[in-house]
Amino acid sequence: MKKLDLVQFWNDDSVSHKKNCFYEQAPQVALGIRMSDECVYAELGEKGDPWAVEPRDRRIELNKRYNDKAEKIVGRRLLREKFPGEDEMFPRVKQIGEVFGGTYEFIKGGGKWLHSPFSTAEELERMLHKIDKMDLREFILPPNWESEKKRICEKYGRKPHQLRHVRGPVTLAMSIYGEENLIFLYYDAPELFKRFSQTIERVIIEMAQIMDTEAGYTEDNAPHGYSFADDNCSLLTPEMYYEFGYPVLKKVFTKFSPNARDRRFQHSDSAMAHLLPILSRLNLTGCNFGPTVLVDDIRKYMPKTRIDGCLAPFTFMNNNRDEIIAEVKRDCEMIKQTGTKGLNIFTGGSINNGSSLESMRLVMQSIQNYGRYR
Repeated sequence: MKKLDLVQFWNDDSVSHKKNCFYEQAPQVALGIRMSDECVYAELGEKGDPWAVEPRDRRIELNKRYNDKAEKIVGRRLLREKFPGEDEMFPRVKQIGEVFGGTYEFIKGGGKWLHSPFSTAEELERMLHKIDKMDLREFILPPNWESEKKRICEKYGRKPHQLRHVRGPVTLAMSIYGEENLIFLYYDAPELFKRFSQTIERVIIEMAQIMDTEAGYTEDNAPHGYSFADDNCSLLTPEMYYEFGYPVLKKVFTKFSPNARDRRFQHSDSAMAHLLPILSRLNLTGCNFGPTVLVDDIRKYMPKTRIDGCLAPFTFMNNNRDEIIAEVKRDCEMIKQTGTKGLNIFTGGSINNGSSLESMRLVMQSIQNYGRYR
């Protein structure tokens, strides 16, 4: 391969991201990889749990040192260096899993997991009945919310964040009720199966509307867009997904992403190619699927969707030079063979600790060599 021209790469990349990576005059495939906070430990030889929350000062120090190194290797500072202080932080708002009776547990080295205390259809039905009667705003907002919101707004000029991303309906349901239980529910209690889906749909929309109101938006001026992370959708057959997951995404996107260019994004880093025909009906503007769901398959069903992929996360994390080149070259050649644009090179899943800046540079070099549109 030819050596990487850093200046030329970033000039071309800025153009390639126009029009959601579909710009007619894009000179090359776009690069979506910008690394993650997790990557600082292996890169800097520092100890730490990539999934844990670092104290603010240490996070800033690690990210600045990482960015100093990144600037030399890839020509960009990649990670955030500004984080709000504790005094600027809004009190914790309960998450959707807690609405459904679950609890979140941080597992060292494994991130945050959602657990549920129930596993029978009767317990599920009681929980859904409880949610039907729930004052959702009162449940998710802490007692000191109003005073703290007022204080932070007056002192720092900050508004609460909108809620425009959530754990996908299948992953949420399986975390709450169990993988096999949800599948059996489809056959054993179809009405309850449908009710579970409809309740998830309603709660997602109501929680987003609550946070819009808290941020001072009305239905007319609230910013658009929504995204889901639904790894477990791969465990359902197309028929099951059409009954359970698809209606939720359809209703939420209709509500919050009604316009053609509004963000409608699905992340599912799993082998869910069997669901592409159904997902294609949602007019996604972006997707990030598992590394076995490749560009040519996605483009067949989603001609206007930006594809964030399809480099395998472990290929990137293991820093195997030959495999990285081969996978990036494969994806670049696939998109060109389709006669379309819209590929944004990213990992087919998360970017994990161990993924090196030198590997990112190699991805850039591979794009410059194999991803030229003209």
